[in-house]
Amino acid sequence: MANNKQVTQITSMDQDFAQWYTDVCTKAELVDYSGVKGFFVMRPYGYAIWENIMNWLDGEFKKTGHENVSMPMFIPESLLQKEKDHVEGFAPECAWVTVGGSEELPERLCVRPTSETLFCDHWKNILHSWRDLPMKYNQWCSVVRWEKTTRPFLRGREFLWQEGHTLHATEAEAREETLQMLEIYARCYEELLAMPVIRGNKTDKEKFAGAENTYTIECMMHDHKALQSATSHYFGDGFTRAFDITFQDRNNQAVYPHQTSWGFTTRSIGGLIMTHGDDRGLVLPPRVAPTQVVVLPIAAHKPGVTEAAEKLVERLKAIGLRVKGDFSDNSPGWKYAEYEMKGVPLRLEIGPRDLENGQAVAVRRDNQEKVFIPLAELENAVPALLETVQQALFDKAKANLDSHTWPAQTVEEVKAKAMDGFVKTMWCGDAACEEKMKEAAGVSSRCIPFAQENLGDTCPCCGRPAKHMIIWGVAY
Repeated sequence: MANNKQVTQITSMDQDFAQWYTDVCTKAELVDYSGVKGFFVMRPYGYAIWENIMNWLDGEFKKTGHENVSMPMFIPESLLQKEKDHVEGFAPECAWVTVGGSEELPERLCVRPTSETLFCDHWKNILHSWRDLPMKYNQWCSVVRWEKTTRPFLRGREFLWQEGHTLHATEAEAREETLQMLEIYARCYEELLAMPVIRGNKTDKEKFAGAENTYTIECMMHDHKALQSATSHYFGDGFTRAFDITFQDRNNQAVYPHQTSWGFTTRSIGGLIMTHGDDRGLVLPPRVAPTQVVVLPIAAHKPGVTEAAEKLVERLKAIGLRVKGDFSDNSPGWKYAEYEMKGVPLRLEIGPRDLENGQAVAVRRDNQEKVFIPLAELENAVPALLETVQQALFDKAKANLDSHTWPAQTVEEVKAKAMDGFVKTMWCGDAACEEKMKEAAGVSSRCIPFAQENLGDTCPCCGRPAKHMIIWGVAY
């Protein structure tokens, strides 16, 4: 019996981008809504994307000497209160447990929004000597932040992430760590997700609660809005002083170590959707796609067609590709729409005429281009075509970023371009001018890019001498 599931239309991106995004999340079977507002079910297809991201990142973390650990879910209120800036920054988003079983707890427990305090409480017990450093830990977990408005992947009250936490003997080592991990994040976006990023430093107003410096990578979505994609933080010794964490240095003196943290979340999947998707649904870069190739027999009832399609699946799996064969009795048109909705990078078709010609027909998801592949060349041609698709998606996203990044000299120019991409200006470094730009032009500071340009001598807000080039944008 034919599968009665229907591939339904999604809202056009140009008509309603927010609804288009929600349609793709649900109809591509990435998520479902749960019975608790703001909490989402990540379905197998969505989780498979996250697994591919996790596997890539985890491998890179281990190459750089990091070890995986697991911390408790709950943070006692007294522990959270030890670092003033940190607790104030997270207070509006904290969820609290006050009852255990049938008894009221003697102290409120916070459901972790992040785990700096937990790591510090642990480190004060196990750090003794300079020989113990560096301590380079990572954990894969979920965290809870009570967001007022929620959207799948982009803002959930619970989300999956990894959070790295490290201790170092010197400031130089800790700062090197933060930049090293930011570069790993940037490579993940650019090499795996085909999303170009801008690397930079957050302003003091936008930095992580309790950090001395927050480094960020910023991406531009299809609709030209910004997405803060991952961050890495240098804490100095602020937390270690608050938690009285010391070690004996080489001179046998008790000193405070320097601390970092860094995180990468399932928000990346939301960015992936909004960067590459189109009106047919999801578009996935081959390196992160759960299914890289779907094989479809055409006129499967004809002699030899199904057997040939099965052989294609076996050959492609044998060279390590993630391949699926669809041998159901759904119509070819239904299958086309289904796998386009799910963003499978390459569709491989084989029918009676293809058997006669010793070929298969490959159809690219990104541009619908058809390529005829001789069966004898399958093992070389398909991986090469997948790499072509990967690069084409990156190039398209990079062109979008480059063509919608605008220089400006005045607040009025920033306001005029605010809804059409990133705007770069000079800036004096004063928080008052940052706030003025937000109020007057409707943008937030995205970052002070590492790659600086000289666009002029003065700040557009106050006319005083400029210190940096800064990028502004409307953000998710």
